[in-house]
Amino acid sequence: MSKCRTDKRKKIEQQIVAIVRKRRKSLPREGVRKLMKSLSQDFEKQQIKVGRDTLFNVLREHKMLTLRKKYSVRTTNSYYRFSKYNNIIKDLKVNKPNQVWVSDITYIRTVKGFCYLALITDMHSRKIVGYDLSDSLELKGCVRALNKAIYSAKDIKRLIHHSDRGIQYCSNVYTQILKRKKIDISMTEENHCYENAMAERVDGILKDEFYLDQVFINKEHAKRAAKNAIKLYNEIRLHLSLDYQTPNMVYKLSA
Repeated sequence: MSKCRTDKRKKIEQQIVAIVRKRRKSLPREGVRKLMKSLSQDFEKQQIKVGRDTLFNVLREHKMLTLRKKYSVRTTNSYYRFSKYNNIIKDLKVNKPNQVWVSDITYIRTVKGFCYLALITDMHSRKIVGYDLSDSLELKGCVRALNKAIYSAKDIKRLIHHSDRGIQYCSNVYTQILKRKKIDISMTEENHCYENAMAERVDGILKDEFYLDQVFINKEHAKRAAKNAIKLYNEIRLHLSLDYQTPNMVYKLSA
């Protein structure tokens, strides 16, 4: 390859890397497919033709490919005296916001131990509609997340709340809030990971792509990071399952 062509290729590579680095300031672990979509206009503006293979090779060469991690900390305790409920969303076609909310708890590490992030996600739009970070697995965090979601939602008629069979979600305090608001209750029955797959996926995204997998100095530090991660997740991250739209866009369009 001539020096001229080599120089030209290097210049294009540098432009690609600079564009990707700028995007990754807000979404540090966005994968190649998403980058292709989210950066298409940026590449066009600089008159760079970038195919998926080219982008992959450039990122690999510059050690900018994202890696996935696996996590396992038990946050579900299913052995207790409270009532349990059937899975009523198994064959349900979800086609609008505030039709099904899924709840889950994930852990966040701090120097002093674990914090627990209670999340409520709208199944249609994938938007996180309520959350709370607390330093114990007690009921209060889940209740605060639920109340936030209910407070900010416009219309919750015929809403279903789906969760695993964790003690927090089966408790009388939690189920009474749902019943008072006329929200139907649905719970996983056997394979809770499979039956609550969307909630598990959201947990994974927050850790894989928004650095909630790191060890934070304290609860306040973790709280700021969680707030920022959820804002970026709702407002900026493109979802393949939403035809490359953000959760906020889909939630607002259909709500």
